[in-house]
Amino acid sequence: MKAILCEKFGGPSQLQLREMPVPQAKEGEVVITVKACSVNFPDGLIIQNLYQFKPELPFSPGGEVSGLVKEVGEGVKHLKVGDRVLALCGWGGMAEELVVEANKVFPMLPEMDFITAASVMYNYGTSYHALKDRAKLQKGETLLVLGAAGGVGIAAVELGKKMGATVIAAASTEEKLVLCREKGATHVINYTEDNLKDRVKELTNGKGVDVVYDPVGDKYAEPAIRSLAWKGRYLVVGFAGGEIPKIPLNLALLKGSSLVGVFWGRFAQTEPMKSMQNLKDLGEMFISDEIAPHIHKLYPLENGAQAIQDLMDRKVIGKAVVLCTTEEEASKRPNVKTKEIVKSTKLVFGSPQEFKDYQGKSLGTTDWLMVSQEMVNKFADATLDHQWIHIDVERAKDSDFGGTIAHGFLSLSLTSHLLSSLYDLKFSSVGINYGTDKVRFLAPILVGSEIQLSAKLKLVSEVKNGGLKMISEVEIYQKNQERTAMYAELIGIVY
Repeated sequence: MKAILCEKFGGPSQLQLREMPVPQAKEGEVVITVKACSVNFPDGLIIQNLYQFKPELPFSPGGEVSGLVKEVGEGVKHLKVGDRVLALCGWGGMAEELVVEANKVFPMLPEMDFITAASVMYNYGTSYHALKDRAKLQKGETLLVLGAAGGVGIAAVELGKKMGATVIAAASTEEKLVLCREKGATHVINYTEDNLKDRVKELTNGKGVDVVYDPVGDKYAEPAIRSLAWKGRYLVVGFAGGEIPKIPLNLALLKGSSLVGVFWGRFAQTEPMKSMQNLKDLGEMFISDEIAPHIHKLYPLENGAQAIQDLMDRKVIGKAVVLCTTEEEASKRPNVKTKEIVKSTKLVFGSPQEFKDYQGKSLGTTDWLMVSQEMVNKFADATLDHQWIHIDVERAKDSDFGGTIAHGFLSLSLTSHLLSSLYDLKFSSVGINYGTDKVRFLAPILVGSEIQLSAKLKLVSEVKNGGLKMISEVEIYQKNQERTAMYAELIGIVY
C-alpha cells in the first residue's frame, strides 16, 4: 500500500510517498481502507515534533479519516467488515490502509459521504465542547471567533449562531470573511487591517464580548482578552498563530473573567458519556442541515504534503481533504436519494378560514429562477454592499466558488417574490412581509445558477382589525445541487 511518510522531523517538504506493508489488526483493533483524510493544524506540528503526542519515526500524518472496515481484530464487537466508518486516529491517516484502536472508530451516518465524514469530528467536536461545556455559551450572548475561516473557527461560527449567540468573526482576508458571513456571523473583522480591540468595542457599544474562541493565540490573544466583557470567558483552543502568548493575569482580575482551556481529545477520553452525547447532538444537527463543513480543496494522496503546507501557509478556508480514492467514490452517499423537487400548481384560497385550515401543509414548489449578475449588481448598489466576491467577475473566477456569488440577503429578499407565485388569497387586498424568525444560509448561491423555493405554511393566526399573521417555512435549492442553500421562516400579515 502507499502512504505519505514522515521519516525525519521537519516541514511538509520532507514528507515522502512510500510503499508500505499492509497492516494487520491485533486484538481490539481494526484495519480501515481509507477513502478520505482531512488535514488539521496538529498535522503540521506532529511532523515537526512540536505536538504533545510524539509517534516513533517513521509514521504517516493525518489524524481524522473515513473509509471502510477491511479487517476486525479479536474482541471487537461494534464493527464488522464492510462498515462505513470514521476514525480519530491521531496519526497514520494519509495512507491507503490504516490500523487503529477500535474505540476510536465510529459508524458513519448514512447521510454522510466519505469527504464529509472525514471533516466533522475534530472541528465540530472541539468547537461544540468549547462552547457548550467550557464556555457554557448562552442565547443572547456575544461570541468573538478568532481564525474564523479555519476548520475549527468555521465550526464555532456555525455552532455559535445555532446556540443563539451574536457572532463576531475575525479573519485575515475579505475572502475568508465572506464565508464567515455565509456561515452565520453577524459582524466580521479583518484583523490584518483593523485594530481588533477597537473594532470589538465599536461593535459591542463598549460592552465587550461574553466569550472569545481563540485557536490562534500569538499577538491576537491579549487584545482579545482585553475585549472581554465583565465575567467574560476566554477559550484557549490552540496556537495556530505560532507563539504561545504570555498573558498579564491582572486582565483576568480586572474583568472578573475566566481563562478556560479546551482539550477535546482529553475530554473524550475522561468523560466519554458526555462526549458521546455531544456527538449525538452534532449528528442531529448535520442531518437537519444546520451544520456542514466547508471543503476548501481535495488533494490526491500523492499531494498530501502540499495539503499540509497549504494549511500551514493559511491558504485553506475551511477544510483541506486528502483522498485515497476517486472524488466520485468519496462523495457518494449510497443511502440517500437526491431530492426530487416537482413544480406544483398555484393554490387559491377564497376565505380566511380556508387559509387557516391549510396551516401545517405544503404550499408547493416554484419554477426555477436564474440568479443573474445584473440582479446581484443592482442589489449591491441598493445596499451599498460592493464586496468583490459579488461584483468582480474576473477576480471571483479565482475564488473557491469559481465565480461571483449572490449576497445572502439577496437570496432572502427573493423568497417573497418566489413565495407569491405559489398561492393566491382572493380575500386579501393588502399583504405585508415584515420579517423573519429563523434564517440559515447553508451554501453559497452562485451567480448564473438556477434556484427553486419549496414552502410550507407553518402557522396562521388572527391579529387585530381582522387580519391574519402567517409564518411560512421556506427552503431554497440550486439546480444540480443536492444540499439546501437557504432555510428561513418568513413572517407576514394579510388583510
